[in-house]
Amino acid sequence: MVGLKPSDVPPTMAVKFLGAGTAACFADLLTFPLDTAKVRLQIQGENQAAQTARLVQYRGVLGTILTMVRTEGPCSPYNGLVAGLQRQMSFASIRIGLYDSVKQVYTPKGADNSSLTTRILAGCTTGAMAVTCAQPTDVVKVRFQASIHLGPSRSDRKYSGTMDAYRTIAREEGVRGLWKGTLPNIMRNAIVNCAEVVTYDILKEKLLDYHLLTDNFPCHFVSAFGAGFCATVVASPVDVVKTRYMNSPPGQYFSPLDCMIKMVAQEGPTAFYKGFTPSFLRLGSWNVVMFVTYEQLKRALMKVQMLRESPF
Repeated sequence: MVGLKPSDVPPTMAVKFLGAGTAACFADLLTFPLDTAKVRLQIQGENQAAQTARLVQYRGVLGTILTMVRTEGPCSPYNGLVAGLQRQMSFASIRIGLYDSVKQVYTPKGADNSSLTTRILAGCTTGAMAVTCAQPTDVVKVRFQASIHLGPSRSDRKYSGTMDAYRTIAREEGVRGLWKGTLPNIMRNAIVNCAEVVTYDILKEKLLDYHLLTDNFPCHFVSAFGAGFCATVVASPVDVVKTRYMNSPPGQYFSPLDCMIKMVAQEGPTAFYKGFTPSFLRLGSWNVVMFVTYEQLKRALMKVQMLRESPF
């Protein structure tokens, strides 16, 4: 057995909620540069970035990160990390931590197992709920990640910090500006949540049912890796549109659909898979770290809870 043993008592909703948010923050700390590289590759080719593109060209995941470090400083791959952690603490807690509870709500009474349809409904529901709550943090995160600063001076930076970004966006674009791109983000995260959480749920269940693996690290690793790959394949097109729309200045795109049409017209359909490699590296590694950590945190938190409730 690798890690803590499964608890005899099922984890509570509070344990899942806290465990999912904490595990997601830990995963973000380790994989954030890959996410920043993905954003830079996704927005490369936009008209607004034409002047900057003459000075900076990104090629591949490692090349993008190295170019950022060389031209913008060693901390540049972590631009937007604070907003990213705020996003994960609210976003992952809801979409992953509440998944099992919502799945039980959709499962008919008396059923031994949840059907695929039930799992997909639960994934879509928690994904949409999470986006509704965490959208402002995602907007700010993308703005920081997409912002290019070629000089050492901070005078050219639009936002002095994360809280200033929230205030500035609300002042200049209205409160609705903080929820910019909510529709493509709901679409993306409904897809990602289904491909990610549902795939992990099913893979883990089948590996255990067929006695291929036991409920420990190898099982969690294989399930999480498969979930990350599936999520990247199905979510990349919506993810690119979401990133470009949220990062765009007012008036550049009339709607997410307009953004999608202009992308196809100007750059071709392959634009939907810009940044696919960093997306997969990021989602694959993020899922592995998150789900492995999440499983251990659930067990650790339940152990602490049971010790506190024990009379001895």
